[in-house]
Amino acid sequence: MGFDSFVGNTQAVKVLRDILASGRIPGALLFGGPDGVGKKTLAAMFAKALNCEQFLDDFCGQCTRCLKVQVMLDTARSDLALRKDLKEVARRTEGFVYFDVQVIEPLGRFILIEQVRQLRNVAYTHPFELSRRVFIIDQAQAVHWQAVDVLLKVLEESPETTTLVLVCTNRYELRPTIRSRCRLIQFTAVDEPAVMKILADEGRVPEAQQPLVARLTAGSVARAKDFNLDEFQHKRKPWMEFLSGLLDRATRVSGEPDWKLLFESTRALAERREEFQEILRIGYSLLGDLMRILEGQPDSEVTNLDVIERLRNWAPKLRLNGIEALKSGLDEAYRLYARNINLQLCLDALAVDVHILLKEQKAS
Repeated sequence: MGFDSFVGNTQAVKVLRDILASGRIPGALLFGGPDGVGKKTLAAMFAKALNCEQFLDDFCGQCTRCLKVQVMLDTARSDLALRKDLKEVARRTEGFVYFDVQVIEPLGRFILIEQVRQLRNVAYTHPFELSRRVFIIDQAQAVHWQAVDVLLKVLEESPETTTLVLVCTNRYELRPTIRSRCRLIQFTAVDEPAVMKILADEGRVPEAQQPLVARLTAGSVARAKDFNLDEFQHKRKPWMEFLSGLLDRATRVSGEPDWKLLFESTRALAERREEFQEILRIGYSLLGDLMRILEGQPDSEVTNLDVIERLRNWAPKLRLNGIEALKSGLDEAYRLYARNINLQLCLDALAVDVHILLKEQKAS
């Protein structure tokens, strides 16, 4: 138990322990960095350490206060889950009760003004059961514009016995006035050996696949724990068939791609609209790998390690112009997805455009 149990981001942990040891606790901290690297987990640990009866710069997890913090966190999360399930949006903000340690996150698309007002009302009062109150604002960039000024007022007049921990992926989505009033704790992706150790300890992923899963999840512990490699490869298969249909036959004498395979792959890519954002991310990851191979970067920089030989074969055929054209096509597909327009037609057109470009490159 304690901070030693936290995986990765040792510098962030060190900064927090130094803050605790100094006794000079900021009124607001900003935990910024990639998804899935433990920002909320470390915020919860910090709340325990601020109140622990045993340690000054750590937490035991066993004393009365540490246990009380955990109960408050669990209760807050259960309350949030129940509120999110309410169909009537107006009822989601009824009867807010904030504990000494509270998780605040969007009830839908936004963190609503009623949530932030309740934070302000409670923040300036003395804690009921603990020595210091901690409010963890998850997805802080989702604070509704009507509530931003209320939050800013709290940050400007920092409560003596309350610390706010704002958690977000991209801190630049927050107003500069909010960022400037928070002590930044920067998080980075967890290194691959640490992720592989977690996978090995869990025993869910075969040893031979652990390096691939660690690479595909890009240093996200949360993603690695839930990652389904078979499902990922199933979703990636249409992209591989798309590239194969575009490039493998086109290098033969006829120069024509495998149109049947191409159009079957575009249909497979577009048919599950609810998953299209994730499918697009897989496409972008393949394009990124093709670019890295074309630039001569080492294998350690390639994400899709299990298909690296095929990517090595395709990269010089596409060249820089082909990769850029494919990326522009994926960007356009995302724009059309947001506008609820036929995605397969967009991908079909992309295949034709890239084929014409490749023929021109071959002729030049």
